[in-house]
Amino acid sequence: MAEQSITVGILGGTGDQGRGLAYRFARAGVPVLVGSRTEEKGQQAAEELAKLPGVRATPRGGANPWVAAGADVVIVAVPWEGHGDLLASLREPLAGKIVVDCVNPLGFDKQGPYPLPVEEGSAAQQAAAILPEARVCAAFHHVSAPLLADPAVDEMHLDVLVLGDDRAATETVQALAGRIPGVRGIYGGRLRNAHQVEAFTANLIAINRRYRAHAGVRITDV
Repeated sequence: MAEQSITVGILGGTGDQGRGLAYRFARAGVPVLVGSRTEEKGQQAAEELAKLPGVRATPRGGANPWVAAGADVVIVAVPWEGHGDLLASLREPLAGKIVVDCVNPLGFDKQGPYPLPVEEGSAAQQAAAILPEARVCAAFHHVSAPLLADPAVDEMHLDVLVLGDDRAATETVQALAGRIPGVRGIYGGRLRNAHQVEAFTANLIAINRRYRAHAGVRITDV
């Protein structure tokens, strides 16, 4: 798949993470489809994104099934609570697609964030179990939503760990991450290790709260 010609779809594109990723890809000139539970909300989000500074590719919006059918690479950025049910409903349109899961199964209490147990091992592995005909990868877990959404931020200066069992798919997602200025896509291993990446988000949230920062991840010597 030629990375330059890819259309990216965001399931949950009206949430903070999904909306921020949609904005960054639109700024980079990548065609983006913004998905939501309803067509109206998806279209409204796309119209709002199109008005933001620096957008080079006008986003289009609609309901999540329309996005799943129309995109080449589909990023899953929905709340963990609805993750499994949504993917199960989209199994047919997602068949054969590269599906990028960035969902972090986390809980929160008075002591802060903590990772939740997932029967399949991780959100990404749950996606792979539900979507056996899709090419599931895990990526974009550690990208700050406020930085993604901030028009004043031109470069992100972080690495995106990309995990998966389909090497061609992970390379496509790595290249896609690299379209965002300052970001590198780094291969992070097989999908079976996605739970470690998802769980580390709890540590990052704790770090950012303590230091009032928007810290990400950088891999040295690569």
